[in-house]
Amino acid sequence: MTTRSLAAAALAVLALAVAGCGSSTAPGIDAAPSAGRTQPVATSTTTTPTTTTTTTTPKSTVPLPAAFKTKPTVAVPSGAPPKKLVVKNLITGTGPAATASSTVTVQYVGVLYSNGKQFDASWNDGTGQPVSFPLSSVIPGWQEGIPGMKEGGRRELIIPASLAYGKTARPASGTKGDVGIPANSALVFVIDLHAVS
Repeated sequence: MTTRSLAAAALAVLALAVAGCGSSTAPGIDAAPSAGRTQPVATSTTTTPTTTTTTTTPKSTVPLPAAFKTKPTVAVPSGAPPKKLVVKNLITGTGPAATASSTVTVQYVGVLYSNGKQFDASWNDGTGQPVSFPLSSVIPGWQEGIPGMKEGGRRELIIPASLAYGKTARPASGTKGDVGIPANSALVFVIDLHAVS
């Protein structure tokens, strides 16, 4: 037997001895079973049950005013539009107050300050139901003008263009009778706060 063959045989015996001394705990290595041949790794099948997600509109914690049953009329003041946000409570609510991180459930009407024409209203969406959304997802005028408003309240916001859509014009909402919003438009909203979550 040559020296090279002896060295190869010695390495093979050494490798077998090391393998028989224990199992590796290195990550990604599975030890073979101690009794018999290695079995295929069993795989488990996870079945995800089918679920239906139902979106529910939060309910008010206080009785809502009778005025909430009808769409309000928005009166645009005369004169130049304000440079700063104007907030006016038309009906003071008695429930929990909205915060900047709240999701609100509201009915609203929005008109252009320049001519009083309606550009959007939740009342006209075909369902007649209030809508819910996080305050963080709306224009800055709402983000600044709604916190502090209480459930059961009706508030008017007069929003300068800088806190609305600024230099960006917006197309009509698609609801019959609604108009688009021209660039640099001040807006007037009347908002009924049904619920806060």
